[in-house]
Amino acid sequence: MLSSGKGALGHAIYERHRPEQTLLYQLIEKHYPALVEQLECQGKNLPAHVHREFEAYLKCGRLEHGFLRVRCDTCHFERLVAFSCKKRGFCPSCGARRMAETAALLSDEVFPDVPLRQWVVSFPFPLRYLFAAHSTGLIPNWNASPRPMDFPCTPA
Repeated sequence: MLSSGKGALGHAIYERHRPEQTLLYQLIEKHYPALVEQLECQGKNLPAHVHREFEAYLKCGRLEHGFLRVRCDTCHFERLVAFSCKKRGFCPSCGARRMAETAALLSDEVFPDVPLRQWVVSFPFPLRYLFAAHSTGLIPNWNASPRPMDFPCTPA
């Protein structure tokens, strides 16, 4: 993780993420084993993918669960970089990394370099259910319109 502080040469300073110091990690580490034990006493259990997600989260970013030693070829400075869980749903650190990588991919390689405007049309829930049930005749074909739709502007 790059901190907002600057080093002597004006470069961003790397600061290791310490998940064990976050409130979420502390709560899960403390209460997850008790939850599993309580469910077992009741004859129930969590699905296997949920167990894997929790176990991977508890190991994510911890040096004692694996790391790489990164060394600069010029100055020979070494740094330890802990392995991450690379999970999608639960780990805030890995989720934020995946989100940033996806945004960079979309902006650099997918979207054309032209001005874009996004329109979002939202309908009340009863109309959404109606449109879902009878989608063929109720929803106008806005993609076939030769010009942008004229929507009345209402103040928020």
